Amino acid sequence: MQYYQQLLQNNRAWVEQKNRDDPSFFSDLAKGQKPPFMWIGCADSRVPANEITGTTAGEVFVHRNIANLVVSTDVSLLSVLDYAVNVLEVKHVIVCGHYGCGGVLAAMGNRPVGLIDNWLLHIKHIYRLHQPELDAIEDLDARGRRLVELNVIEGVHDLYATSIIQEAWRKRRLPTVHGWVYDIAKGLLRELETKISSPTELEPVYQLERAALSP
Repeated sequence: MQYYQQLLQNNRAWVEQKNRDDPSFFSDLAKGQKPPFMWIGCADSRVPANEITGTTAGEVFVHRNIANLVVSTDVSLLSVLDYAVNVLEVKHVIVCGHYGCGGVLAAMGNRPVGLIDNWLLHIKHIYRLHQPELDAIEDLDARGRRLVELNVIEGVHDLYATSIIQEAWRKRRLPTVHGWVYDIAKGLLRELETKISSPTELEPVYQLERAALSP
């Protein structure tokens, strides 16, 4: 048996176990989804959203990319965010980074790695914003960990700055955006102290007027 075929066998075993635990599990799932959470995470295979949060199918709406970046011109991210916020009406959006992130560490250096260099440029911008703090950290591992955190913190800020989140807040004061970091070596999640907890706390230049958002 080829290794990939084991995945199909694992799936059948998973279905059998789920049916034993809850015979209506799949029929209920097929009726639709109403997840309370959206997860913006890294594509790293060691950071599976459902597994590390102890949630099951139907509870977390997931978007993943290299280094869990929130980029205002990323149509894929914005499409997922818009659907999560305006159709599914999630209550919480979580930006989750992880220590030892290859994308973040690559952005700290100058070695070209290919097409992804253009994507990692966004992390370099974050480094520039926080350069005095980061350059003052002599230990490179500690500096990388702090950049991972700052990448999440800036992601939370940039989500609140989107028209999608701001309009949703005007309508229902939700969703709340959270910044988390995952320590792969320990398996633990930690909530970060972010700059803001609502769009009303954004710098004035980021706050959009209602007239500009409404049709």
